[in-house]
Amino acid sequence: MTGTSAATVTLPGDTQILITRVFDAPRRLVYRTLTEPDLIRRWWSGDRGEVTSVESDLRPGGQWRYVMTANPGFEVAFRGEFIEIVADERIVRTEIFEGMPDAVATSTTTLTEADGRTTLTILVQHTSKEHRDMHLNSGMEGGMQTSLAKLGEVANSLR
Repeated sequence: MTGTSAATVTLPGDTQILITRVFDAPRRLVYRTLTEPDLIRRWWSGDRGEVTSVESDLRPGGQWRYVMTANPGFEVAFRGEFIEIVADERIVRTEIFEGMPDAVATSTTTLTEADGRTTLTILVQHTSKEHRDMHLNSGMEGGMQTSLAKLGEVANSLR
């Protein structure tokens, strides 16, 4: 795999989405890119718009909110609360797409490194199959692919 490989999306359970992607960058740089607001601004919208706001209180109980103006001009916002933070290794947080505020999910992001390459896994746990399916059918995979590609570019730019 190269730094530009696509993420894989699997469905390990009726209420789960598992995303896996390998980055050609060390774990500490991928973690920084995932957690520092100035870096999040550079990758989160992928090629689908412009990030207009990144708020992140990176601690258990801290709140986060990301907003973008998507092409062709509508606003998309996500928010939640951090549950667990293990620097350079793991982030557990709730996620709410503000367009579907009742569909609260918990995502667990794990970073592992081998030979200078980082494997990112994100397990999204929904409260129901209906909410998981709404998430899948929202177009999330295309946006996620472009966002993660940009994340890899930003992480590599920090070398």
